[in-house]
Amino acid sequence: MNPLAKLDQLDLESAAKTEVAALIQSLIEQAERDAKLIQAKDLKIAALTHELAYYKRIRFSTQSEALAPLQRDVFEETWNTDISAIDAEVEQLQDDSPCETVARPKRPRAGRQPLPEHLPRIEHRHEPESCSCGQCGRDLVKIGEDVSEQLDVEPAKFFVHRHIRPQYACRACETITAAPIPPAVIDGGMAAVGLLTWVLIGKFLDHLPLYRLEQIAARDGVILSRSTLADWVGRLGVALQPLADRLAWHLLQRDCLHADETPVPQLDPGNGKTKKAYLWAYRSNDLQPGPKIIIFDYQAGRSGRHAQQLLQDWHGQLVVDDYGGYKALFAATRAHPETQYILEPCIELACWAHARRKFFDLFQASQSPVAQEALNRIAELYAIEAEGRDMAVDERQRLRVERSLPALTILHDWLQQIRLNTVPNSATAKAIDYSLKRWPALTRYAETGDLPIDNNPVENSIRPIALGKKNWLFAGSERAGQRAAVIQTLLGTAKLNGLDPSAWLKDTLEKLPTWPNSRIDELLPFSNMD
Repeated sequence: MNPLAKLDQLDLESAAKTEVAALIQSLIEQAERDAKLIQAKDLKIAALTHELAYYKRIRFSTQSEALAPLQRDVFEETWNTDISAIDAEVEQLQDDSPCETVARPKRPRAGRQPLPEHLPRIEHRHEPESCSCGQCGRDLVKIGEDVSEQLDVEPAKFFVHRHIRPQYACRACETITAAPIPPAVIDGGMAAVGLLTWVLIGKFLDHLPLYRLEQIAARDGVILSRSTLADWVGRLGVALQPLADRLAWHLLQRDCLHADETPVPQLDPGNGKTKKAYLWAYRSNDLQPGPKIIIFDYQAGRSGRHAQQLLQDWHGQLVVDDYGGYKALFAATRAHPETQYILEPCIELACWAHARRKFFDLFQASQSPVAQEALNRIAELYAIEAEGRDMAVDERQRLRVERSLPALTILHDWLQQIRLNTVPNSATAKAIDYSLKRWPALTRYAETGDLPIDNNPVENSIRPIALGKKNWLFAGSERAGQRAAVIQTLLGTAKLNGLDPSAWLKDTLEKLPTWPNSRIDELLPFSNMD
C-alpha cells in the first residue's frame, strides 16, 4: 500500500501530516537512488567479472602455445597483470557498496616462500601508544609478538624490513593490545614501497619486461615470480589511476597544448601476431607559466575521434603536425564527441620542425640549393628563438614582432617566388607546398610571446618510449597499454618538473593509502615533496 495514502487515514494535525509526508517522500527518493546506485555497481561488477573470465580463458588457452618463448613470457605477464587489475577494481566497487552487511571472505593468496635468511634485517618495533589498558587503566603485560616481514630493495641491494609488534594483555579484563598495522597500497603484501617502486621504474622507465626483473632478483638469491610481479603492477596501476586523471584535468585547464602520437605494436592473441595501436601524447606549453605536464593516452587506433574524445569541449591553441586526424578539432562546425553540441573550434599551431624536415630530407637526397637556402632561412627563425629563450613573455613578443615577423614575411615571399618556377609534383614543390598551405598556422607563434615555434617538446617526451619498444617489443593487451599510459604519464611529468621519478613514486606510494582525496593535488608529480 502507498505509505502516503495510508497517512491520510491517521488522525494527525495538518502541519504534522505535511512534515511526515515530506519525510516519507524523502526516504522513498533516497531508497530509489540507493537502488539505482546498487544496480549500476552490480552491472559494473558483472561486466568486470565477464571480462575477467575472458582474460583467464585467453591466458590459459592453447592459442598462447603458438607464440615464441619470449613472446609467451611477455604475453603471460600482461594477462596476469590485467587479471589482478580487474580483481582490484571489483574489490573497490564491493568496498564502496552502501548496503553490504555480510563480510566478504578475503581473496585467497598463493603460498609464499620465506624471505631469504641471508638478507640483512632492519627491525622496526611498533609499541602501543600507552602501556596501560584502554578499558580499565591497569598495566599491560607482554604476552608475545606479531612479526611480519616485507621485502625492500635499494639499487642492486635487497633487504628485509622486520616489523615487530609486541602484544600486551590485561590480566584483569583479558584484553590484548598491540600497535595497529598501517594501511598499505597493497594490503597484506610482502613488498615494501621501495620494492614496488623498483618494479614500476624498471618496467616503465627502464623498459625492462618483468622476466628481466625476475632474473635480476634471482641473481641476489631472491625469488620473485613473474605472476607476483604482474599482480603488483596490475594493482598499482589501478591505485595510481586517480592521479593520472587529475593530471589530465590540470592539463585541460591550459589554453595551449602540444599533441602527437606514435604507433605501438599490440599483441593479437587470436593468432599470435601483433596489430598496430597508438600512444597519443598531450603536453603543456613550456613558454607559459605553471608546472609541466605530459599526458599519455593509449588507444587501439589512430582515428581522430580519440583526440576529440580526450579533449572533449577543450578549445585553445593546439600544436600538431599535418596529420588529418586533428583537422576536425579546427573545423568551424566542430561538434562535441558525445553531446554533438557545436563547440568553439581549436586554433591550429603548425610545427616549424616538420616544415624544416621536408627541406632537410630534400637536401639529403639531392643537395638541392633551394633546400639549403630554406634551411638557412629557417635557422634564422630558430636563432631568434634561442636569443629570446630566457626573456619574459612581453620581451619575447617584442623580439618576435621586430625580427621574426619580418623574417617570416621575407621567407614567405621567397617561397612563393621559387614555387612559381618549380615543376609541379616535384620533391621541391611538395616541400614548399607543405609550408605555404599551412602558413597561417606556422606564423601565429610570432605574433605572441608565449606560443611555441614547433612541436619538439612533445616529440622529445615520446622518444624514450619509442626507443623502449626495442626492449618490450609490444603491448600485450589494450588494458596493458592503458595501464602503461597511466604510469608513463606520472613518471614523465615527474621528469619534466625536475623530480627524481623513483623518489617521487616511493613517497607517493607511502602516502597514497591514507591520503584524502580532497588533497590529491599535493601528491601530483609537480608538487614539492615533504
